[in-house]
Amino acid sequence: MKKLVFLLFIASFSVVSSQNQKLTPTKIDFIRFDGDAFLGYDSFGFYYTIKNNVFSKISKRDTLEYKNISLGKITTVDLQNPLKIVLFYENFNSVIVLDNQLNETQKINFSDHTIPIVASAIGIASQNQLWIYNTMNQQLGLYDYLGNNYKTISVPFTENIKNYSSDFNVFHWIDNKNNWYVCDIFGKIISMGIIPDYDFVTIINENQFLYSKNSILILEDVEKGKKTEIEISEKTFKKFCYKDQILSIFTSAGITNYKITIP
Repeated sequence: MKKLVFLLFIASFSVVSSQNQKLTPTKIDFIRFDGDAFLGYDSFGFYYTIKNNVFSKISKRDTLEYKNISLGKITTVDLQNPLKIVLFYENFNSVIVLDNQLNETQKINFSDHTIPIVASAIGIASQNQLWIYNTMNQQLGLYDYLGNNYKTISVPFTENIKNYSSDFNVFHWIDNKNNWYVCDIFGKIISMGIIPDYDFVTIINENQFLYSKNSILILEDVEKGKKTEIEISEKTFKKFCYKDQILSIFTSAGITNYKITIP
């Protein structure tokens, strides 16, 4: 009997421990910043911001800027390819493509296309294409920005998009019921499960995502069924970014960068 009680105690302790796992990243540096949005880093060490609707690329030595008053407010920025940065201006149904010096290389107005397109989500895809969620038919499509060709690839979405991200091969989105889906470039859609209630979320891959709620940062691994709290020194923050094992915490004072190894 004593042995059984002891085993039950060990088992319950193990469950509690697994539910309260924590990960402490290593602080790298702090950057003073008073802009409106911090967008993250590229692989060359530049970081990107928006202040007063001016898009900036910043290093220790240089600052490059791009602004386009005629298109209104920048909705989103895709930084996957630092040589082809994609700025989306939803109110004008337009996209600007910039090179690494923030020179405008392409301006795309989807309203001019022969196929009716009203974009509400944009991301860079493979083979000179853009992911487009077209609200006209509530379907995901691919737009060839060199050939000016557009094709619908998915079935209509049943719920509105609450949050989305993409890479060259897949498009992730979370709907307004917190259902998480992923679609590949062939239009195959897979349901990934339900995301917990969150303030901000970043999809890392098809198994892992980071989310914050009330300034508590959690890493969740769907495949392993595991949640890990990320211990940072900031008690409150505006937003966070994660890319290539760099976790950036955006507060009213500036940006704190951490090195983090995702298990």
